[in-house]
Amino acid sequence: MATMLDVSLRAGVSKATVSRVLNGTGQVKESTRNQVFKAMEELGYRPNFLAQSLANRTSNSIGLVVSCFDGFYFGRLLQQASRQSEAHGKQLIVTDGHDTPEREELAVQMLADRRCDAIILYTRFMSEKAIIRLIDATPMPLIVINRELFQAHDKCVFFEQQDAALQAVEYLISQGHHDIACITTPIHTPTGKARLMGYRKALEKHGIRWDPAKVKYGDSSMTRGYMLCQEILQEGVKVSAVFACNDDMALGASKALHQAGLRIPQDISLFGFDDAPSARWLEPGLSTVYLPIDSMITTAIDQAIKLANNIDTEAIPPFTGTLVLRDSVTTGPFFRG
Repeated sequence: MATMLDVSLRAGVSKATVSRVLNGTGQVKESTRNQVFKAMEELGYRPNFLAQSLANRTSNSIGLVVSCFDGFYFGRLLQQASRQSEAHGKQLIVTDGHDTPEREELAVQMLADRRCDAIILYTRFMSEKAIIRLIDATPMPLIVINRELFQAHDKCVFFEQQDAALQAVEYLISQGHHDIACITTPIHTPTGKARLMGYRKALEKHGIRWDPAKVKYGDSSMTRGYMLCQEILQEGVKVSAVFACNDDMALGASKALHQAGLRIPQDISLFGFDDAPSARWLEPGLSTVYLPIDSMITTAIDQAIKLANNIDTEAIPPFTGTLVLRDSVTTGPFFRG
């Protein structure tokens, strides 16, 4: 059976370098890392992670707590998290926080008991006070994704939700739409509040009156998007465009519009958020906001590894959205005269 020494001799590097590659510690050039992995493959070497864990008093793993396992969004997050963990020579341990602060905290504690090198927490409902308390109580680095932490900017990875929503609504306004309906994501979440505030700020910036009748409070599902768009139409609210705060609700809204005999975008424009894979396959293609979840989880894991290795870190700049313009928006009545 091949040993670590055999790998080092085959790769032409020291045994310590092989160890750094396997443990994801220290600075190793990418070319050297590739040499080590090539030597491992040629020799059929399989590292004994259990022995390493006992010796190092860690599980040589990254823990990840997600709100739930539903939807493309968390599928993308999990796929990239797995790739990035492997790139650091770590195993990824994933658990479900069941979208409740209490279960998320228990999940973090479980991963801490397993001696993960670091833990990533994706939370939608936990208060900042509770998050900071959990960071302080967790013996290994804890990085929070999806939330801005004013007291710990080096331990959070977040997205400028409000600014992205503002950009989307401003685009609709720039196309001549002033009567814009909004279907929100859950309004009791920080994300839901921020996206609605972006909608309101865009209206305010362009001198358009806020009309509560044009706002419907959703739950992120296609079914709810469909039902709420039906309500808008049945109530006779004057709208030339609909801004749905996620793509699933936009898809639901599109069905309601089609059933009402309205053409997208000729009769009414539609804008989503998240750039789900289904957005490009809607007919016409859905204009939306791309949210860089791949880059966010990659950054979170890299930051967690640095903290675990006692490498100096800095605050992580917020991520921003990109408008993805397809065919679901056309010029509104203020441009048509």
